[in-house]
Amino acid sequence: MSATLINLIIQLIAGAIGGNAAGAAMKNIDLGTLGNTIAGAIGGAGGGTLLTALLPILQGAAGNVDIGTVVGQAVGGGVAGAIVTAIIGLIKNMMAGQTAK
Repeated sequence: MSATLINLIIQLIAGAIGGNAAGAAMKNIDLGTLGNTIAGAIGGAGGGTLLTALLPILQGAAGNVDIGTVVGQAVGGGVAGAIVTAIIGLIKNMMAGQTAK
């Protein structure tokens, strides 16, 4: 497998975990398990890809995957997944006429 594909898989999984963690931590933005997972995975992939573009060291050296790269991708994907889930949850609440608490 190429390093790019491995990075994407790590970002998707970490984003899904981050999305579910954000939904569990803040009940007012919870989208349900499936919604949190999808929003988190999309955020993880997008945010992780952006982070990799901004910090090329996270791409790995010559296609090799090391622990630093894996941790960087996981943290970036998880945080981005949590942020996207929170944003989508807030937008959903505002469209439903609810206020975020």
